[in-house]
Amino acid sequence: MMKVGVIMGGVSSEREISLKSGRGILGSIDKNKYEVVEVILDSKQDIFEKAKGLDFALLALHGEFGEDGTVQAILEAMDIPYSGCGPLTSGLCMDKNMSKKILKEGNIPTAPWTTVKDLDKIDYDKIEEIGYPLFIKPNSGGSSVATFLIKDKSEIYDAVKEVLKYDKEAMIEKYIKGEEYTSFILNGEVFPTISIKTENEFFDYEAKYSQDGKGAKEEVVYLDKDLQEKVNEVSKKCWDAFNCRVYVRVDVIISEGVPYVLELNTLPGMTATSLIPQSAKARGIEYSELIDKIIEYSLA
Repeated sequence: MMKVGVIMGGVSSEREISLKSGRGILGSIDKNKYEVVEVILDSKQDIFEKAKGLDFALLALHGEFGEDGTVQAILEAMDIPYSGCGPLTSGLCMDKNMSKKILKEGNIPTAPWTTVKDLDKIDYDKIEEIGYPLFIKPNSGGSSVATFLIKDKSEIYDAVKEVLKYDKEAMIEKYIKGEEYTSFILNGEVFPTISIKTENEFFDYEAKYSQDGKGAKEEVVYLDKDLQEKVNEVSKKCWDAFNCRVYVRVDVIISEGVPYVLELNTLPGMTATSLIPQSAKARGIEYSELIDKIIEYSLA
């Protein structure tokens, strides 16, 4: 029987979400098919010891040392196959500035942006050019941790200061008013689109993970034919541009009939309430079978 380690925890600000993803997978993986091992990383060094002897690493990590390609590179060096995208794709998708450069190069719509690494080097002229409102967030963060919606110049300095506590670089990006959707791609095939509606001003940390009714309303939607084709086409373009493999989630905002790509998630959430299992279910694939497919496509 194949020994599968579900790798979770880690050292990033998204550790708690990773543990939820990992436990979600542990609760649904077919234990008749695999010998399943829980692998919780408490330090970067843990991967070397705790991954030894695995036939396959099912990654439920998020954020730094998880989604950024480093764990993937280590597993490749250890000859342990793992789930999802490779080191280069993971690293590029984790770095929002690099992602947006690739999107722009590929003529894939994305919001205007700039970045800053130093409080003394905030380019206020460039920000005025982008226009308000805008988001300031970690360039390499996820789960909407330390994400601020800015409506006035006076708020910029403090927001950048806060973001730089979490990351070496802050992303400053135009807020595009529209509806948020997510597109799940498995093995190159675009799955049903999910609409994300929240009472909060944007799909923030609370909306993503609250289970007390204050969260977002997420549902599978079938858009007008032309718009659905645009979303699917943009999703496929992202898959190809970033050389994705196995699975990825593409987050978009649709504004005036144009899908603008927010980001690509190479290790999206896999909790019971996550978007990917919902999209797969709309295609008749239950959570347990989705995990099977991720393992199967990763090994292929």
